[in-house]
Amino acid sequence: MELELSAVIGFSGNVIQGLILHPDNEHIIYPLGSTIVVRHIVSRVQTFLRGHDQRVSCITISRSGNLIASGQQTHMGFQAQAIIWDFNTKQPLQTIKLHKVLVQSLHFSPNELYLASLGGQDDNMLVIWDVSTGKGLCGSTIGHEPGFEVKFYNSSDSKLITVQNLIVKIWDADYVSKKLNFQAVNLGNIKRQILNVVIHPSDRFAYVGTRTGDILELNLENALYRRAGPARKLFSQGVQCMALLPNGDLLVGAGDGTLAKLGSQNLQVKVQAEVLGGPTSISLTSDATHMFLGTSQSNIYFVDSDELKAELRNTCHYERINDIAFPLNYSEVFATCSINDIRVWNARNRQELLRIQVQNLECNCIGFTPDGKSIISGWNDGKIRAFLPQSGKLLYAINDAHRHGVTAIISANNSTRVLSGGIEGEVRIWKIGKQTQTMESSMKEHRGRVWAIQINRNNDLAVTASSDGSCIVWDLRSFSRVICLFESTMFKQVLYNADESQLLTTGSDRKITYWDTFDGQSIRMLDGSEEGEVNALAITREGDYFVSGGEDQRVKFWSYDEGVILYEGIGHSGSINKIAFSPDQRSIVTVGAEGAIFMWNVPETPQQ
Repeated sequence: MELELSAVIGFSGNVIQGLILHPDNEHIIYPLGSTIVVRHIVSRVQTFLRGHDQRVSCITISRSGNLIASGQQTHMGFQAQAIIWDFNTKQPLQTIKLHKVLVQSLHFSPNELYLASLGGQDDNMLVIWDVSTGKGLCGSTIGHEPGFEVKFYNSSDSKLITVQNLIVKIWDADYVSKKLNFQAVNLGNIKRQILNVVIHPSDRFAYVGTRTGDILELNLENALYRRAGPARKLFSQGVQCMALLPNGDLLVGAGDGTLAKLGSQNLQVKVQAEVLGGPTSISLTSDATHMFLGTSQSNIYFVDSDELKAELRNTCHYERINDIAFPLNYSEVFATCSINDIRVWNARNRQELLRIQVQNLECNCIGFTPDGKSIISGWNDGKIRAFLPQSGKLLYAINDAHRHGVTAIISANNSTRVLSGGIEGEVRIWKIGKQTQTMESSMKEHRGRVWAIQINRNNDLAVTASSDGSCIVWDLRSFSRVICLFESTMFKQVLYNADESQLLTTGSDRKITYWDTFDGQSIRMLDGSEEGEVNALAITREGDYFVSGGEDQRVKFWSYDEGVILYEGIGHSGSINKIAFSPDQRSIVTVGAEGAIFMWNVPETPQQ
């Protein structure tokens, strides 16, 4: 059965024009992994369109807002599907498959009868589909140069434009003879890699943006290049997105984080602003007085169209997330760490509460001390850093905690001890006082990266999992090894079960193994995945169920005793790195390599 998705935190900012304001001015629509999120702007209520099994690569909406179309990327050699959705029912209407590997761009005709789709560089096909039947009507190769965007004219169901590397083509669809004929726009001596296009409402001319950083104006009636702008000022890192205002002014988003407004008369910059990340999506309100702006750093801004004053509305990680942690017995907030920062989130409204950054360093692991007074974290510079959970102020730092980076960290239940593991394989115990932090012991039996540490309820035993194929149970009073488990795998995670009589492990061999903590013998081995490594495990407080995730991008909800999968959640488009149950046992939170945070409902009555 399908695991129910309750909420997401994230936005795929690298999908060009992936952030769309619905014509009702009440919802924004955007992709996150293989899921499409429809969010009410005011109430922040989310609904989800789920039908893709890989990353959503493009999305578009019809003029009325009744239809949404989305395309995806898939594995080399396979066909990538596109789906036409009914916005009102949130159900798929048509599923179409023809393009190889990637659907690059989609666009509805003005009367919503047809959908144009453009394949990626492994396909290079332009196809027009009948929306009502999902049948292909006509298609043509666009040539050897890869295409980036396709658009119908504003008032024609048969005229289209495609932009390619160095080429712009105007297409005429003959639905009777099922042919697509094209005319290339004469660009003269201009050589540009052309990325995107906006067509003037009159359909007489269009603007195309280039990777060089200028905008070309084209006469569509004569298929001729007219002029370029802005003069003597190119946009750094290329023009990534554009939109036209009713007065003819052009909004431009550049890769360096610049948002600019160009006058229609001379294509010169009237006003510009800077945002975090390069703008990749511009979606105007119905009266065009404001716009929603999405950036490559997965930020969503609400911007005034006149003076380009930007108000940050939504933010999230835009690189892989390494770890997640809840405070002890408190489900209202949780923390995540990425290669850029640590962030603390409100679990109810999904708003960011706190951001902690250490310049040019990556945080590998995090945890809360049981007393809730600090966030402990391990970094790739080999330091352990503790921060105050409300202000983010640095409480203390342990220099040279591990030579090549701290990779696992946990606090003992009395909050006076911290256990850490490193890339070199050492496990260290730190005594934490009000003023001092001293090393109590160092245990050096692992020969590979320490991926995970767990402590039992009595605080007298800890278990560590390493990439060298060993899991070791340690006595925290004598600092000696009690049991060692060996397997031909890179262990990624280890957990105690509810009564601590067994251990649960997983790793690169794709197996989930039960171990007896008395003699260290393997009791049971399950196939965790058929496609990739299993990276993450989490177990319920009662121990009846556990959840796994990994490179197959699927969240699997298991019966502990039966050893069978009861529910499966699909939404991630990258490897699942960590999983956590909320302390109230109502939610499962998963984080992945694409920077997304998914929150799933724990089934109330799991089906056996």
